[in-house]
Amino acid sequence: MFDKILIANRGEIACRVIKSARKMGIKTVAVYSEADKDALHVQMADEAVHIGPAQSNQSYLVMDNILAAIKQTGAQAVHPGYGFLSENASFFDALEKEGIAFIGPEKLAIQAMGDKIESKKLAQKAGVSTVPGYTDVVRDTNHAVEIAAEIGYPVMLKASAGGGGKGMRVAHNEEECRDGFERATSEAKSSFGDDRVFIEKFIEEPRHIEIQVLADTHGNAIYLAERECSIQRRHQKVIEEAPSPFLDEATRKSMGEQAVALAKAVNYRSAGTVEFIVDKNRNFYFLEMNTRLQVEHPVTELITGVDLVEEMIRVADGQELSIKQEDVKINGWAMESRIYAEDPFRNFLPSTGRLTKYRPPVESDTVRVDTGVYEGGEISMFYDPMIAKLITYGKDREEATANMRQALDEYYIRGVGHNISFLNAVMSKQRFIDGNLTTNFIAEEYPDGFDASMVPQKDPKQLVAVACFMKRMETEREVMISGQMEGGRGRTINDDWVVLYNDEKFNATVTPNETDGYDVKIDGTTLHIRSEWTFGEPLFFADINGHEMCVQVDRRAVGYDLFHAGAQATVKVLSQTQAALNELMPFKAPPDLSAFLLSPMPGLLLSVAVEEGQEVKAGEELCVIEAMKMENIMRAEKDVVIKKVHTSAGSSLSVDEKIIEFQTDDA
Repeated sequence: MFDKILIANRGEIACRVIKSARKMGIKTVAVYSEADKDALHVQMADEAVHIGPAQSNQSYLVMDNILAAIKQTGAQAVHPGYGFLSENASFFDALEKEGIAFIGPEKLAIQAMGDKIESKKLAQKAGVSTVPGYTDVVRDTNHAVEIAAEIGYPVMLKASAGGGGKGMRVAHNEEECRDGFERATSEAKSSFGDDRVFIEKFIEEPRHIEIQVLADTHGNAIYLAERECSIQRRHQKVIEEAPSPFLDEATRKSMGEQAVALAKAVNYRSAGTVEFIVDKNRNFYFLEMNTRLQVEHPVTELITGVDLVEEMIRVADGQELSIKQEDVKINGWAMESRIYAEDPFRNFLPSTGRLTKYRPPVESDTVRVDTGVYEGGEISMFYDPMIAKLITYGKDREEATANMRQALDEYYIRGVGHNISFLNAVMSKQRFIDGNLTTNFIAEEYPDGFDASMVPQKDPKQLVAVACFMKRMETEREVMISGQMEGGRGRTINDDWVVLYNDEKFNATVTPNETDGYDVKIDGTTLHIRSEWTFGEPLFFADINGHEMCVQVDRRAVGYDLFHAGAQATVKVLSQTQAALNELMPFKAPPDLSAFLLSPMPGLLLSVAVEEGQEVKAGEELCVIEAMKMENIMRAEKDVVIKKVHTSAGSSLSVDEKIIEFQTDDA
């Protein structure tokens, strides 16, 4: 067995690999860019080597820098994680030349499956069901339109070397096909250095279901059930689960056997994933094979008990798989939510910055947190905005979901925007509860985007009761400090309050009860609340009328910001006099910025399509901003005239930076 391995990656996946290596008694080497010098994976590893500037094309993607770190530390093997060099055949060659083991598949599989056009041809030869389409390279825009017309709309344009949703566009007509081809080739070239695109039939009402495979160098290959990955946004997976609520045992077996057949066709070794698109009748079609560990691998680990990273390391060492197909059992249910630094209320734009507060839920047999960050660390603009993967387990889907929603309530993050409210909202949808999932779920459930009104609203009286509980505790402490009463639970405090809950008003009375809690009477309804909360704690765990709940608390100058089940409320608990004075407070209107196009995210201004004095119609392109390797087209919301262009193509933008100014009626 190896004595030392190097992880050619960063973030949560590097931390994940370190955990399994440590369990196996193997020392680890981390590599890091300038932006990651204080990162968690650097702190966890036994050794760490600096490999270059923050930009990944000058650090994590530079093979010579990785090879130098290997020589410097004497590592015997390399785990590539996912992304970066994980599916790079040249990297495999470079390691092999130096006698370093690659913890992943052989070069043949990487090359064959890394090209989506060639992989589809191989799948067809191996007897794997494939989607109808054109498997050769599309020459140009006119060729794309010609092919799409032959296949029949809708079609999917996909980068041959693509992954992670980049270089993918759906077209329902010729205009969308032309625009989609241009965008897909541009993103493909930017992200992968390969602008080849192919076209296939777009399956409507599709599910994205993938099969985990494991293979060794002794001829053994098995499948470890499936993962449902249909909840996606912009082709990026958001929530995954295992098993799928849709498959029956016969379909599972057929998909698994075809996945294994494909793996054997390319002499696969290590862990890999065969992805399928599945229609409403359980017909399934090959999408692609990822020759690496998948982001969502933890859900498979939880329901099978197999440590995939450990198996990968053992296979790379020449050992046989530790299990056979007949040993694979599905036990319980697992669910994974990807916690991203993004603002769901601003079209999910990336949110970078420092994690001023970071407290993940406590890990247990039912809660797992895979992360590469910590309180005080930074979410960099140079890499993927993932904060963590939150994984929960239950005896069935209902329990796994309930555990997930509770864990989301307990995930306390401040300093950057995050998508926890959106994740909670998705899981509250009846469609999700029923398991009626497709890759169109988010687009169909949120056709006009996501905003605060779409977060499920619990009975506001519960959060009113929480605010009253805290206000009562504060009042007791204040009078004790001033020496006005003996004991913290005296009944002489004036507890008749006016509670302002966002735009709603409630009348509340708070009195101690005999169970060491409080009775909160809110407009005629009494809630019994018990909690061991102490001042300064950001999480308020309580029992309200026998129901356990967790509320996140941020103290304001007057009142509290409370967060529960994805919903947020600003709550003020006021005396009658304070409430009357509050009515007299003047309203301060925010500045009018409607005459400006502001950058909605930090990123690179790729192009500006307008100039000063130009008349622009609603829907026309204004500029293109690139963030996290994704191109975002900014369009005019209405007919406007350009007054001034404040910056130029190639500029680095900060959030809310002025890009374009429009003429106004009073200009």
